[in-house]
Amino acid sequence: MAKQPMLKFVDVARDMPVKRSAQERSHDFDEIYAEYADAKAAEQASRCSQCGVPYCQSHCPLHNNIPDWLQMTAMGRLKEAYELSQATNTFPEICGRICPQDRLCEGNCVIEQSGHGTVTIGAVEKYITDTAWERGWVEEIVPRAERGESVGVIGAGPGGLAAADVLRRAGVQVTVYDRHDRAGGLMTYGIPGFKLEKDVVMRRVEQLERAGVKFVLNCNVGEDISFQAIRGQHDAVLVATGVYKTRDLGGPGAGAAGIVPALDYLTASNRIGFGDEVEEFDNGTLNAKGKKVVVIGGGDTAMDCVRTAIRQGATSVKCLYRRDRANMPGSQREVANAEEEGVKFVWLSNPKGFTGDPVTGVKVQKMRLGEPDATGRQSPEPIEGSDYTEDADLVIKALGFEPEDLPALWGEDALPVTRWGTVLAEFNSGATSLPDVYAAGDIVRGASLVVWAIRDGRDAANAMLKAFDEQGAQVAAE
Repeated sequence: MAKQPMLKFVDVARDMPVKRSAQERSHDFDEIYAEYADAKAAEQASRCSQCGVPYCQSHCPLHNNIPDWLQMTAMGRLKEAYELSQATNTFPEICGRICPQDRLCEGNCVIEQSGHGTVTIGAVEKYITDTAWERGWVEEIVPRAERGESVGVIGAGPGGLAAADVLRRAGVQVTVYDRHDRAGGLMTYGIPGFKLEKDVVMRRVEQLERAGVKFVLNCNVGEDISFQAIRGQHDAVLVATGVYKTRDLGGPGAGAAGIVPALDYLTASNRIGFGDEVEEFDNGTLNAKGKKVVVIGGGDTAMDCVRTAIRQGATSVKCLYRRDRANMPGSQREVANAEEEGVKFVWLSNPKGFTGDPVTGVKVQKMRLGEPDATGRQSPEPIEGSDYTEDADLVIKALGFEPEDLPALWGEDALPVTRWGTVLAEFNSGATSLPDVYAAGDIVRGASLVVWAIRDGRDAANAMLKAFDEQGAQVAAE
């Protein structure tokens, strides 16, 4: 009888891939974790308890078959592990890198609840798909038969690309429209290379291009082409624009030079990584080199900003957040990485205004946590007489993102939106009240995770395919 390859969590300790030292990694934008070797990946996968109710799977937005591909990895059957992984996830190597596993699959791992340390699900997921690319297991997208239907996808982020993948595999003709000069959305221009290398994203874009997906880039809907024209050219349209409008920050001096939105700052840095010329980086506007940097916010975007500033050569980097560490929305793993690299976190601190123009400091009021708010989180309350000033040459606003006013931008008042400005769409299908118009990702959910955008894009694509089939059957019956 073959030896049981699983259930080794009692004897084998959790072991993440080797992480480069903070001193080494803080000077470049390369990924900070090394890759597993075959034996180490198998060892860590073997820790899975194969529990009867896999909470890791149920807490994954894509419901990935995690226990199954962990078992295949533990048995050395890596190609089968990859096939199981990609069956439910369009971009498993991307999710393995940037998903907050500590809040999703790994955070709900049964063996962690028993004190043995979670299975390193994200690292194994990344490993098996990277291995698949290296060994030529990732097959080209070749539809079994071409279909006559055409879909226009507005937005080349994770939701739009995931939908394009599903539709093209089914033989649908797909055109993706995006305002940027490269596809990928925030995966390309928002997330730094030390978390997600850009060749990983471009590799998937190129795969879609080879499959026949058409990309219309540098295209602002409402300016370069109308929303109505896109609807007229396609049988269905998917709105997957994401949310790009930065939440603003008020207070005296908020309009001073040197106070910049997070996305502008991160986009400039990522463009430099591509080798582009960026005037605002070269003239210092969006460059932290030699500056005292203050980032305001506590989410993953704020973590991206502080760690980017360290790599650009800032003299000091501080992150202000109005709640404490336990109540911040960003990944605790990212906070730990940032602290190792030299970032200072100033908890329970709220900006009240700014000094100087160009900015020279942030006026800060210390806070304490009071009663819980409507979401159950403790509401921050100001401590009177606690004001002070943090020195700053560059202030980065990382307070989250809001949807743009699409009905106004696109001249389409009939596009249904919620009171928050997100597009109103059906749960699971993404269908809107406009005929043959669907929506997916952050433009429906509000600012969320890449993995949720992938889920929404796949769901919307499958809903379109179902609608096409029903329409075809109806025509045939007539």
